[in-house]
Amino acid sequence: MSPELYQKLLSEGGCLNLSSRAKWRLSGADRVRYLNGQVTHDVRQANATSALHACVTNLKGKIEGDIFIHAMEDSLILDAPEALRESLGIRLERYIIADDAVLEDITEEWQIWHCFGKMTPESSQAELIGTGGRLVISQRLGLPGCDWWHPISAKTPALPASPLTAEESECFRILQKIPVSPNELNPDTFPQEAGLEKETMSYTKGCYIGQEILSRIKTTGKMPREMMAWQSVGPEPLLNGASLSLAGKVIGTITSQTLDPLSGHPVGLGFVRQGLVTLDSELLVADEVSSISPVVKITALFNQ
Repeated sequence: MSPELYQKLLSEGGCLNLSSRAKWRLSGADRVRYLNGQVTHDVRQANATSALHACVTNLKGKIEGDIFIHAMEDSLILDAPEALRESLGIRLERYIIADDAVLEDITEEWQIWHCFGKMTPESSQAELIGTGGRLVISQRLGLPGCDWWHPISAKTPALPASPLTAEESECFRILQKIPVSPNELNPDTFPQEAGLEKETMSYTKGCYIGQEILSRIKTTGKMPREMMAWQSVGPEPLLNGASLSLAGKVIGTITSQTLDPLSGHPVGLGFVRQGLVTLDSELLVADEVSSISPVVKITALFNQ
């Protein structure tokens, strides 16, 4: 990503093509009650105009996927990362037993175009008339945004900017410090470890799978790891999965990395053991790229 594009995205915003994301329709009289027992957020808050971000957790309280939810008159609409289409679909259907709830895969029926920052779609509302499309407010990149849902059969809407490439999207989400599946959000991670507590969790909604363990973390404040953002002191390329060491002990792992368009140095996300580092702590990186151990500096801790 060029420095000029990065600055433009921060000041003006941009657009993403999210049409490859997995999508489901959950219908039936028990749909809200059922899904409320499966995810970390309060599904009763879902509506037609804004998307609710939630995690699907397992019995141990760890993340099996994160989803965005909005409500239609007779159904709940869910979307999740493309790679989770099969596994998360199976997971969401597993507990539908005596419930009046039906989960349908509608991935191939809809396009999703996300615009963020000042690239708001209000001026193009006419594009939706007669297409069956809809606008849903969402925040996917740490900036105000909106999803344009369009039927596959409808033409691509007139976007206010050319959509970012996959490489540009990945670079920008890392620069914005947004965790994703599978890099940061996976069955090794509690939502709180990834800094998702405020955005995706309700502690007043009642029981759901994994709720007891996650409530205990809320009460004690203790968890194995915490997510952090880092920047490399030097320009050496790094590897995802490389170990991070402090005082000779491995205390963490790099999970995502990209080049900072302004400095040209690697930056990224990772996890470290809770309570062992502070802002500006410097850690050694152990990887197979360089014979000299690179150094990274912690720039953000997501639970402090």
